[in-house]
Amino acid sequence: MLSDLVLITYVLGRSAASRVRERFGGDDRGEGVISTAIAVLIVAFLGAAMYVIFTQILTSSGSKASTQVNNIGGGGP
Repeated sequence: MLSDLVLITYVLGRSAASRVRERFGGDDRGEGVISTAIAVLIVAFLGAAMYVIFTQILTSSGSKASTQVNNIGGGGP
């Protein structure tokens, strides 16, 4: 029963994909450009997130270090 359902889904999916390819000419020339653009966007978002996190960590650790130096030096709050 399950294998029949998988087979039917596979056949219907292939026939739908072949109809789309026939309709649009089956041209794959833009696939690499689109994939590269998506990869560049993902890397850009990751880089921006890493920059924000890194800046927050440096700010937090800098204020903690400043507090500790002031406590050690006698200029505490």
